[in-house]
Amino acid sequence: MLSEQEIKKLREDIVFNETLSGFPFVFHSTWGIFSPRNIDEGTLMLLKYLKINESDNCLDLGCGYGPIGLTMAKLAPKGQTTLVDKDFKAVEYSNINAELNQVKNAEALLSNGFDQIRKRKFDVVVSNIPAKVGNEMLSLFLHDAYSQMNPGAKIYVVTITGLRKYIKRNFEDVFGNYKKLKQGPNYTVAMATKQ
Repeated sequence: MLSEQEIKKLREDIVFNETLSGFPFVFHSTWGIFSPRNIDEGTLMLLKYLKINESDNCLDLGCGYGPIGLTMAKLAPKGQTTLVDKDFKAVEYSNINAELNQVKNAEALLSNGFDQIRKRKFDVVVSNIPAKVGNEMLSLFLHDAYSQMNPGAKIYVVTITGLRKYIKRNFEDVFGNYKKLKQGPNYTVAMATKQ
């Protein structure tokens, strides 16, 4: 059984430093949020292939504690970046990390997919899609993304490599196009454009 001291330690914020797309960050996270001790392999792969313009309005769908969204906000200082997650702790830590890293053009909101951000339009939508999201939720994500993306906007996703064909079918179905940017043994990064 854990001692009172060990339990107290588990309740403390997990804190680590990471450089993403050339920007130094300090991240605070906690147990129960995805990959709390370091930036996961899929996110690192995804960030290598993102193309962001300085005035893009960006969306990080399923933001966790904010590494993708905050990086996009730094890459698009003249745009606005929205981070959403259905986990209230993820949203709380994304906003804490935005403040700690002095990212003024980012805001994290509690939202199950797009349901709380219906009026916003985006130039870039990005998601590190969880393997267990389910077909129905993924369909909602992609159709909602399409309706809230500006013409010419891009959607980038990273998934476990086993889902790559499923993503290809769904991108082609919703967006009419699909581009595989990188396939590794564990993860695949793909993109589609709203034409």
